[in-house]
Amino acid sequence: MTKRSPTPKAGASEAEPPPSLDPAVLAEWWAPFADYLALERRYSAYTLRNYRQAFEHFTDWLVRGGHWQGTFDGLAPRLMRDFVIEAQGHLGRRTLHNHASGLRAFYKFWQRRGRLAKNPLVGLMLPKLEKRLPMFLTEAQMKLLLLGPQRLLENGTESAFVAWRDRLVMELLYGGGLRVSEVVALNFSGVDVESGVARVLGKGRKERLCPLGRVAAGVLVKWRDEFARDTGPDAPVVVDTRHRRLGVRSVQLLLKRYLALAGLPLDLTPHKLRHSYATHLLNAGADLRLVQELLGHASLNTTQIYTHISVARLREVYAKAHPRA
Repeated sequence: MTKRSPTPKAGASEAEPPPSLDPAVLAEWWAPFADYLALERRYSAYTLRNYRQAFEHFTDWLVRGGHWQGTFDGLAPRLMRDFVIEAQGHLGRRTLHNHASGLRAFYKFWQRRGRLAKNPLVGLMLPKLEKRLPMFLTEAQMKLLLLGPQRLLENGTESAFVAWRDRLVMELLYGGGLRVSEVVALNFSGVDVESGVARVLGKGRKERLCPLGRVAAGVLVKWRDEFARDTGPDAPVVVDTRHRRLGVRSVQLLLKRYLALAGLPLDLTPHKLRHSYATHLLNAGADLRLVQELLGHASLNTTQIYTHISVARLREVYAKAHPRA
């Protein structure tokens, strides 16, 4: 069913190639689940990739250990504990949690269809995740970053088209708090320039309204009026030099260019601009539930991590300003 490979050693890279599974197993067990995720749940390609990786590595582990009997039914909880223990040798804790989430969804799917009786992952203990505060840029760093396209335009390094397009992308990420996937998927029909609001489809195909702010809206107007070739309802807002929809990878690369220009860490991702957006709103006194709505978080718990940053900032200000600090 699968190409056997040696058990990974502790500390091995998480980027190891996935196992090669029997196409019949993929067609029987994975394909219906993948269709459900993509067509009914509207999950992103990124989530589908992660869930498939979880499925492939778990199935390969069952085969290598002699536990595969042609079905995922009847697996004992003890066996699942063994899987977690061994997986910790070559997967990081967060990746392991993501794999477990994918496998739980897989079992739940087939239980509902009456093919699997029990979910052996129910009650399974996983290693605790370290609490990591999201990285963000200060307001001064954001200002420096956003000035990058204008600097390149003024010194003749970049064309006006690319400079204004790149500035628009970063303004949408920071000014509107959009995910990078939402920026590249945005069409002109989803933008009300007069009111400065974008209507986006977030995770789970949930629609939300995102105020863009005065600056971002102004950049968008200039881009639309002077550089966009097609502003029809279904036309993409951000495009490449051939006027094709810009991809996520292109946004990641253009951001690295301006991070380097501003002397900022190159490992900052477009999502960090969204983190900065949320942090700056809370630091300025925005209501937590309002920020939750603006970010499109399903749970307030997801948004609350930014309060730790805000409290840390308040303590810093207090320590510098209060005579009793």
